[in-house]
Order: sequence, then structure tokens, then C-alpha cells
Amino acid sequence: MSPEMNAEEGPDLVVAGAGGGLVAALRAAEQGLSVLVAERNEHFAAGNNTAMSTAMIPGAGSRWQREAGIDDSPETFLADVLAKTHGEADERLARALTEVSAPLVEWMADALELPMSLVTDFPYPGHTRLRCHTVPGRAGRSLLQHLVRAVHDHDLVDLLVPARLTDVVVGPDGVEAAVVTGPNGEERIPCSAVLLATNGFGADADLVRRHVPEIAEAVYYGSEGSTGDALRIGERLGAATAYLDAYQGHAALAMPSATLAGWATVMHGGFLVGRDGRRFGDETTGYSEYAAQSLEHAGGEAWIILDQRIHEACSQFQDYRDTDDSGAVRWADTAEHLGEAIGVDPAGLRDTLEQVAASASGEPDPFGRSYWEQPLRPPYAGIAVRPALFHTQGGLVVDGRARVLREDGEPIGGLYASGGAAHGISGHGAGGYLAGNGLLPAFGLAYLAADDVARGAG
Repeated sequence: MSPEMNAEEGPDLVVAGAGGGLVAALRAAEQGLSVLVAERNEHFAAGNNTAMSTAMIPGAGSRWQREAGIDDSPETFLADVLAKTHGEADERLARALTEVSAPLVEWMADALELPMSLVTDFPYPGHTRLRCHTVPGRAGRSLLQHLVRAVHDHDLVDLLVPARLTDVVVGPDGVEAAVVTGPNGEERIPCSAVLLATNGFGADADLVRRHVPEIAEAVYYGSEGSTGDALRIGERLGAATAYLDAYQGHAALAMPSATLAGWATVMHGGFLVGRDGRRFGDETTGYSEYAAQSLEHAGGEAWIILDQRIHEACSQFQDYRDTDDSGAVRWADTAEHLGEAIGVDPAGLRDTLEQVAASASGEPDPFGRSYWEQPLRPPYAGIAVRPALFHTQGGLVVDGRARVLREDGEPIGGLYASGGAAHGISGHGAGGYLAGNGLLPAFGLAYLAADDVARGAG
């Protein structure tokens, strides 16, 4: 530990997980608290779910929205969450996160000096306002690198890697210690607060089959450390759990590169087809739920069809540029030639392009899709994609201060959870997921937890 941390008393806060957990560390340190962050993965800066995200953080009522003339508020955002989840989301938690969303992104820009901006070139499904904020390149790796640099520059934060939090000791008055296994073996670290920011259980195939069987056959595209550590620790301590069937899927993992083609391809006017060259649903319902659609209707093998205009628009995303650099974007002058090049039925693809052109021109779409920017024009491109599980969205029940709750609704003193370790605001299944509602609970609950710990220490 650093000299500022008393070796006998330990840090004020132990954070398990160096993704969104770094937000808690930095927010707590800003308020004078000492923090130890334990991270099990030596390669976390490239391989955790924050790094693998598209760095989208919703902020309702932010100054960037005001500058763009966008009228938004936490109430409007909350209404969108409830609409997308058909009222299934935990409204209390959703309210806390929508209310903190704008202060969070503004604090990240001001206190952490992140170059935040508002995404205005296309809307994400379910958001009735443009409210997703991101960093240049729209890549989670870049976002996480900023957080890591800020942590290394702060004297009150220690980062211990590789180190895995294996247990939390709780006494009559709450948390007493964190048990961490690191390079020097197991260590019991005295502390009065622990934040579980270890994500969910997407990397544990048995837990996925048990709780979210509909996506069990999809590719897992997430951190190898997301094995349900927080779930197991919390359950041992008597914590309540909820929404364990919730998850974020994605229908646009490019193959064979396993890079993210991204759903901006769809929102700019692209569409997905199966091997028969035909669409199988309304792609604009959302990329999360469309993963299961792809498994069910296309056998897990689909292709995104786009054109040069969409290709150029999506090149703002580092993930898309990586996909293009891998050779996954295949081009042809006609529908028939593209079908032959990518291995889908040429006649079916030709018919689909004609039908899409009619829908984009205002005719009723057979699947009910209403949002099209404009018809595709040759040359056309195709990207082979597979459905993926990104992360689970259920976990330990928390309140609006990120405190972990027992079955009776009482908090376990000093124990907090954020991100995939907590129960989230996506309702059940995959259909309630809104873009950015992975990072918002990860960062927002971490921010709220840090503030609550600081209030208790003050």
C-alpha cells in the first residue's frame, strides 16, 4: 500500500474490479479517502468489459445536450427505460441512475479531463433523445486508458494486479475486511467498505445455462474474469439477487476477426440477412435482443449488408475500423456478386435489396421497421456476423446509493455493488437493454457508492 494508507488500519475503500470500479476509486480519492483496487486480470486494460465497450454513457440533461438544443431530462430518460423494459425495470434504481447520468458525464469531463462529446450522427434504439456521450474513437479501450492514467496519478489510490477479491468479512456493524489473493498469497485487508465491481457471470457457462439459456449457444464476448465472483460472495453474505435472466447481447460480432461491426451499421440504414439472403426481423428493435433473433431465425449465421455511405459514417468507431482492417468487409458491384462473395443466396439478397429500397422510400416494411436513413446504393458490402453475449445484467440487489441489500431490504453495512455485479435497469431478458445501460450502472453506481462511503467517513 502507498504511504498514505495505514498498513494496520487499511484503506477506506476496497474496490474489486478495475473497470467501472476505477470511477469509484477516483471519486472517493477526490474526497480524501484512501482506496485499494484489486484486479484479477493482468490484461484488464484491453480485456475487461469497459475496454471492450463502445464507450457510450447516457447523460440526460447534460451541457452538451443543451449546447445542441436537445431538450432532455432524467424524467424523460426514466420514461424511456420503463418503456423499453415494458415496466419491468427497478424504477427506484433507474431513477437514481437517470438522475446521476448528466452529473456523471460532466464530472468525468471536468474532474478526470476526459474529452467527452455527444453522439449526434444517429439515434440508438429506445432512446427518444440523443443522450449518449463518448470519447474520440468511440472505443472503450481509450476510455479505460484515461481512467487508468488518472488512477496512477493519484496518491490515494493503489492498484493491485493481479489480485482477486475472494471474500468479504462482515461483522455485526458491517464490513470489517476484504480477503484478497494476490502474488503474495491470501491477505486479509482491514476496511469498512467494499465495492464489488467484478461484472456479472457471462464467463461462467454453467451459470449462463442456468439463468439465461436462450443465449447460452452464442459466442461469449466479454471479460474472462466475469465468472460471478460478486454473486457468490453476496449470496454467502445473505444478499438478495434479482433479474438474473437479464443480459446484453449483440448481433453484430464480425467473424472470423471477433471484432465489433457495431449497430451504427443498422441505424444508418443497413440490415441483416441469413444464408438465404433474406431478413428475419426489425433490426432497429435493438442489438441486444437481436442476438437471440439471429440464433433462432438465422441459425447464428448472419450478414450485415451496407453501402459506401454507411461504411464512411461508421468509420468514426475504432471497432468498425478494426473490423474493416481485418478484411471482414467484403465488397461487390451488384447484389448477385455480393451474394456469391459472402456465401448467401444471390437471388434472395437481390430481392431483399429491392424490398429494402421500397421500405426506405416509404412503403410498409414486412417486419415493421420504420427507421431508414435512405436506400442502399451500389457498391454493396457484407460483413459476416454472429450473435454474442456481452455481459449479464442481473445480480445483487442494490438501492439508489449502490448499497447491497439483504432479502429483508436492509443494507449490508459497507457493502456496495456496481455494473454487472448489481441487478441493473434492463428488466428481464435482453429486450430491455438500452445503449449505454451497461456503462451507466457500472460508472453511475460506482460514483454513487463512493459518495456514500465519503458521507459515512465524514
